[in-house]
Amino acid sequence: MTRPNRGTGLTGSSVVPRAVARSEVAHRTGLPPGERLRVLLVEDDEGDAFLVGELLAETNSMIDLLVATSLSEARQRVMGVDCVLLDLGLPDAQGLDGLRQVLEMSSGAAVCVLTGRSDEHLGIVAVAEGAQDYLVKGQVDGVLLTRALRYAVERKRADENARRLREVELRQAESARLERGLLPQPLMSTDEVSVHTFYRPGRHAALIGGDFYDVVQTRPDRVDLIVGDVCGHGVDEAALGVELRVAWRALILAGVPDDEVLPALEQVLMSERRLQEIFATVATARLHLAANRATVRLAGHPPPLLLSAGKVSPVPARGGLLLGVRPRRPVAFDLEFATDDWSLLMYTDGLIEGRVGDGDERLDVPGLAGLLAEPANRAVPLPELPAWLVGRAEQINGGPLADDVAMLLVTRGTGR
Repeated sequence: MTRPNRGTGLTGSSVVPRAVARSEVAHRTGLPPGERLRVLLVEDDEGDAFLVGELLAETNSMIDLLVATSLSEARQRVMGVDCVLLDLGLPDAQGLDGLRQVLEMSSGAAVCVLTGRSDEHLGIVAVAEGAQDYLVKGQVDGVLLTRALRYAVERKRADENARRLREVELRQAESARLERGLLPQPLMSTDEVSVHTFYRPGRHAALIGGDFYDVVQTRPDRVDLIVGDVCGHGVDEAALGVELRVAWRALILAGVPDDEVLPALEQVLMSERRLQEIFATVATARLHLAANRATVRLAGHPPPLLLSAGKVSPVPARGGLLLGVRPRRPVAFDLEFATDDWSLLMYTDGLIEGRVGDGDERLDVPGLAGLLAEPANRAVPLPELPAWLVGRAEQINGGPLADDVAMLLVTRGTGR
């Protein structure tokens, strides 16, 4: 690189006189407008560093130039810069080794090589290593240098955006696989009742949530159902929800007495939760098909809704305490079905926490019962009714529901 002489630049051409307005120079040369950038020049030759500063100044580059004379000094000054302009011949690093160290220390900044070696192979390798550009001293002027730095910064940002997008896509794909793998298959053989399931995680997190459900038949005339909700969103809550579901299924299959099932489930929750503040709500129902009745237990969970004889009503079971707060057995409620045509809807609170209109009023249980009582839902086939309810709740909410939604719809006869 030529030492600084008057009228000489990196290309050997005349430096634009300071008297010429910088904005005029930028207009003449067609430089792209842009934000002010911070560029760190890592260069041990004072003359070359001076010329880089002159070239950037003459083009009104809107670039703040910082200079480090060694790699160790660059390590202290790299924080917050948009681009690193690196010479490959430094006192404490030579060639591609220096480039690798700079790439490691400046993961958020673009890196351009500015070297006196006009080596095409070296340039290809440098770009392959991660540099955004390879510039040769003596072959750049102010316009080219400014343009190269700005384009390098934009390429780096585009690469970062593409990487983040890819991470999101991979995370969503992983979430979808987990959803498919962790949602249960109802363990049921009877044809006296039908069970329709629905599950959708809250899209704001794009992960499976803590909602869970399960169906287990242990005798020809007995079917057990559960719907639950672990507070929070994400993998930890989803894993805990799966643990509770599997534990519940094991307890039911093992024939644990009815009043002991939820207390045992609470012990699992308290031993497996990562924080003491984590709790869960649960609704269970045991269907006695021969007697045409059900036993419902609630632990801080919204009550199931009964559809029968053209009417919709919440099951008047006692709410009970949340699991994981203060251990206590939920009180059983015996529900007698008046006819052989009925449906029982069990759901998580994500379905009823949406707003009604622009105010703070929530849909809540009465609002959900009102949706089920709408004449329009009679034309909806029962297997599609859970999805229809979510659609209506979102319509009233004015947008997607924020929380996870899980539903079990068990029907007998015509279901209404």
